[in-house]
Amino acid sequence: MQQKSNSNYNNESITSLKGADRVRLRPGVIFGSDGLDGCQHAVFEILSNSIDEAREGFGNKIEVVRYKDHSILVKDYGRGIPVDYNAKEDRFNWELVFCELYAGGKYQNNTGENYEFSLGLNGLGTCATQYASAYMDAMIYRDGMCYQLHFEKGENIGGLMKEAAPKHPTGTQIRWLPDRDVFTDIAVPLSYFQDILRRQAIVNAGLTFTLFDEESGETYTYLYKNGIQDYLAELAGENALTSIHYLQTETQGRDREDKPKYRLKFESAFCFHNHVNLLEYYHNSSFLEHGGAPDKAVKSAFVSAIDKYLKTNNLYKKDEKKITFPDIEDSLILVINSFSTVTSYENQTKKSITNKFIQEAMTEFFRQQLEIYFIENKMEADKIAAQVLANKRSRETAEKTRINIRKKLTGSLDMNNRVEKFVNCRTKDVSRRELYIVEGDSALGSCKQGRDAEFQAIIPIRGKILNCLKADYNRIFSNDIITDLLKVLGCGVEIKSKHNTGLNSFDLSQLRWSKVILCTDADVDGFQIRTLLLTMLYRLVPTLIEEKKVYIAESPLYEIINGKNTYFAYSDSEKNNIVSKLKGKVKINRSKGLGENQPEMMWETTMNPETRRLILVTPDDVQRTQEVFELLLGENLAGRKEFIAEEGYKYLDLTDIS
Repeated sequence: MQQKSNSNYNNESITSLKGADRVRLRPGVIFGSDGLDGCQHAVFEILSNSIDEAREGFGNKIEVVRYKDHSILVKDYGRGIPVDYNAKEDRFNWELVFCELYAGGKYQNNTGENYEFSLGLNGLGTCATQYASAYMDAMIYRDGMCYQLHFEKGENIGGLMKEAAPKHPTGTQIRWLPDRDVFTDIAVPLSYFQDILRRQAIVNAGLTFTLFDEESGETYTYLYKNGIQDYLAELAGENALTSIHYLQTETQGRDREDKPKYRLKFESAFCFHNHVNLLEYYHNSSFLEHGGAPDKAVKSAFVSAIDKYLKTNNLYKKDEKKITFPDIEDSLILVINSFSTVTSYENQTKKSITNKFIQEAMTEFFRQQLEIYFIENKMEADKIAAQVLANKRSRETAEKTRINIRKKLTGSLDMNNRVEKFVNCRTKDVSRRELYIVEGDSALGSCKQGRDAEFQAIIPIRGKILNCLKADYNRIFSNDIITDLLKVLGCGVEIKSKHNTGLNSFDLSQLRWSKVILCTDADVDGFQIRTLLLTMLYRLVPTLIEEKKVYIAESPLYEIINGKNTYFAYSDSEKNNIVSKLKGKVKINRSKGLGENQPEMMWETTMNPETRRLILVTPDDVQRTQEVFELLLGENLAGRKEFIAEEGYKYLDLTDIS
């Protein structure tokens, strides 16, 4: 191997980024990404400063504008950023705030002075966002003056402008345009603003957020007067299993013996619900998407407290395993809103906190409070215990079923010896392989003789398939027809059910076919079998339909013979159109079923890619089929009678298939 010369790597090769380049060339370091996520985080950095002011008691309203050109405005009614000359630093404060990383007014938050519980602690947000903007305009009202600043691509233009404004309310207004040279995408969607402002309204009780969207002309207002309590009531509705339980406390401690003490306060609201579950954590108003310390505390405390209640009241069965947190989480709605004067974020994007003291304090608090809650609210405690045990036992049943399903469905591509009457094709190229699901042994014979054995495989359906809309999973997976079909498909199953997510074993990459083709007779029985097959696919492997893998082979209703020529018609109108153009004697044969077709006819009409007619099945098709299926074969007797009375005449011709 030839060794490269190191003549170009010397003492002059080491450089450092300076000024705006520290952000503009490496935005991912500050914002977590140079894409849309990073651009959105820059929005949150500016918004955070306004929220911090409001939480200090200065201003009760924050206004946000989303402009058509992707610029953004955030306006508050706080004290206004100090921007004039700072004798201590021998610089103007605007230079420190807007042009200096790691500069700000929140580093002394653990001394009991300004910004005790602050979103912005690192002194990065305003400066970094300014550096990453095509332009930024700041208008600041304080001390009876209006201060104005203008920046372009990280550089100040024109210095600090100021004029008297003695009657104007104090506050800060910042408008900026994220720079396309920094971020790959600056089109922050309306949904982001709606989500972030709603969340901030939830954890800042009584603070009003307004959002004006220039693109739509709509204005949105977010206000939760009682904060997380109002939010939980909104989530739970009227069908909660228990009432909403609200807790709050304040304490202090340290993460390590040699570290200083800091203050922690937090509030929490929770209830249990049969249909809704949600865990959300906020710290110093920042939504902790990944949780961290609060999430670990909740998991430990709730498992410990509920397990203790179950044991104390002898609610476990003999030798039954202990509950786990997923059994609780299935029915728990909980929000924690915490604040601390010292915060250890996992990184600058503030999606997780790692404070050891916060985790320990929350864990102990929840354990004690849950024990008291269960004693004082025996009826609710029993409801919670019963629901958690039901979730646990459902999960365990699902796990057993999943293991059984995996045993039944796993196997190699060569399935001839495992699936009765399945006829494989020769090619191993999945992009060419087609699976025909046909009706009965007679259709199997004609299709087998009429197919191209290189890439077309066949599996017959023996008798009526189970109605997967009504059957439970145990019945479904005890059905040989269904399990054989799933074996042949090869991709597993996907089950979207609250307590049965453990059954999911679906993997689209394991699908053994480019096309799954339903091929049934053009009569009432054939239509019913087709509907049952579609229902099975829709319930167990819906992704196959979404990914356009499922087709219906349209079989002809009529064979039209005119001399030596044969034509096929797939509907009455098509038959009439063909006959009207023919001369001489015409013989019309109504289809008797796929099993009676000659192999040549099967190839030409149903299996030849050049001449066959395939109908792509879409999700809407299946949903509509389901609705009709439920109406005609379900338990809605009154609805069925009404449908037959109004629509039955349209289908009378289908009853005459002789």
